Amino acid sequence: MLTVGTLGFIVFIAILSGLWHFTPPSHRWQLMLAASLVFYLSLDWQGCLLLCLMTLLVWQAALRLRAGPGWFYAGLAAALVPLTLLKLRPAALALGLRIWDVSVLQVLGIGYFSLQLISYLVDVRRGTVEPEPRFARLLCFASFFLSLTQGPFNRYGELMPQLDAPQPAQWQRGAQRCFWGYFKKLAVADRAALAVNAAFANPAAYDRSQLLLCMVLYAFQLYADFSGYTDIVLGAGEMLGLALPENFRQPFLAATIRELWDRWHISLSRWLKDYVYIPLGGSRCSPARRDGNIVATFLISGLWHGAGLTYLLWGLAHGVLQALENHLPWRNAITRGRARLVGIVGTFTLVVATFSLFRASSLANAAAYFNGILHNPGHKAFSNYWELGLTSRQEQLLLFFGLALVIAVDLAHERGIHLRARLTAAPCPLRWAVYEGSLFLFLFMAYFLGSGGFLYAVY
Repeated sequence: MLTVGTLGFIVFIAILSGLWHFTPPSHRWQLMLAASLVFYLSLDWQGCLLLCLMTLLVWQAALRLRAGPGWFYAGLAAALVPLTLLKLRPAALALGLRIWDVSVLQVLGIGYFSLQLISYLVDVRRGTVEPEPRFARLLCFASFFLSLTQGPFNRYGELMPQLDAPQPAQWQRGAQRCFWGYFKKLAVADRAALAVNAAFANPAAYDRSQLLLCMVLYAFQLYADFSGYTDIVLGAGEMLGLALPENFRQPFLAATIRELWDRWHISLSRWLKDYVYIPLGGSRCSPARRDGNIVATFLISGLWHGAGLTYLLWGLAHGVLQALENHLPWRNAITRGRARLVGIVGTFTLVVATFSLFRASSLANAAAYFNGILHNPGHKAFSNYWELGLTSRQEQLLLFFGLALVIAVDLAHERGIHLRARLTAAPCPLRWAVYEGSLFLFLFMAYFLGSGGFLYAVY
């Protein structure tokens, strides 16, 4: 299996980079198609067949849009129905309903390639993209392996021109970014997962300080895991001369909920804005209608993550919070000057609380967790490390050091200090000394016996 967190993926990228260098630019999209199909077949051959079928139907619908609106809705159904059935199936089974007679596994990456196919179909209908006459090229777009399982979301008009004429490869910068992504995943996210999983599995067994700590740790676990994956695939893209969409921009330094969604899962926020929020009416309407559009968009975001009530409440909470922000008289002032720090702390607090809903396995689990924060006595978060699933005091210190390093890098980027650019421009002896020191630190800190999987792969 060629999952991003395995050594096989690194070998796969190295081989692809070599072949890429010797392949004429006009044929590189064909090499990318072959690589993507090999990658996906190694993970989920049934899902690969479904991807090909959905792409075929959308391709045909896009070619026939001028024949009538029915083709648009047929293509939309081809992209949405499988996604909807798979998202709703767990909820239906929990209610005793069987919407399918056979057991169907969650198709890997369907939440991503479905929305990418929808964006292509809508763009063709709007006239911003010409219908692709060749099925293989649309399949190349839909199956693009670097963002197939966890994003970022690509647009046909942005990705395919790059495959036809990629920029010069940035081997060193790409490798630096991949390394940082693996560090965030293996040294921070997987170690934080030990404590988070233990606390959410049995909230009654922990005191309020431990539960509060694990709420914060989950926010950083999710960020380090998801942004780490993004760094890996964007770094791999740089090594091929491809500029893929950024997905994160120091989100925990946002001063409002609206700003948070300009910094977190940016490509999904952009997709929801262009294909849900604006078609609903956007902000060019009455304040009440605008607020309703915001809430509806976030509810759809919650449904995209899953049909469980925890996801719906999470989406509803963020929609309501952003709608309320629009009516606050000081909403702009809190993003500037010293008041910005208050906004950052307040926004982060709301994010931690709502993401706990996102993490909980059920509403009952979420209720038990918040009840423990209110009623469980004790303050042992930084002393009884073994209760948090950590094996030693060193393990606990390494976790906090990793979090501090992630925060420090984000603070540097927020201040306009581009660390990769500075490292690339540094003298060779200094640069290699940093590389060797970073490699030692990574081997010392990385939790190589972690889960290995990425959190957002399930969506």
